[in-house]
Amino acid sequence: MKVLRHIGSMAFVIGIFTTLFAGLPWYVIVADDPVMPWWLRISIFCLVGGILVVLVTLALEQRTHKGLVEEPLPADSDRAILLLNSSVLPGREIIKVLGLVQGHTVFAIWLGKDLSAIVRLILGGELTEYTEMMGRARSIAAGRMTAKAADMGADAVINVRYMTTSVVGSAAELLVYGTAVKLS
Repeated sequence: MKVLRHIGSMAFVIGIFTTLFAGLPWYVIVADDPVMPWWLRISIFCLVGGILVVLVTLALEQRTHKGLVEEPLPADSDRAILLLNSSVLPGREIIKVLGLVQGHTVFAIWLGKDLSAIVRLILGGELTEYTEMMGRARSIAAGRMTAKAADMGADAVINVRYMTTSVVGSAAELLVYGTAVKLS
């Protein structure tokens, strides 16, 4: 279903760009004889057909996923640096504060997924396209912060906090920061 939705999104994107950037200039230049060429007909068909495919697949997905429960995220058991959102580690003592570490990323989804999310916004339900985008952004930002802490020789990062802001359109900035420490 997801592949079919991506094909519909791609058809929509190709159709809209061909119609806007080739069809409209063609119509302006050949306004005396407005017989529509085959390539413009195909691009308009892709535009409308892509929207229809995305609508149908999202409606079918929404119907099949109504009863499903959210899956738990897999745990990273092999992580060398401990990440905590508190300043206390039971049974461990902080022997040295190394300083602030942060990870940062700005993420966006492509127009096809944005279209799917807009349609889902109309139909209702979880905007999975944005959920996936923010999950990937969170992983990347946390990985960057952890790498900086490892470069400093940290054993843990305490007081970990996440911040997010909307940059433009469907792009989101995600910042994760904390204090790198050495443990006993």
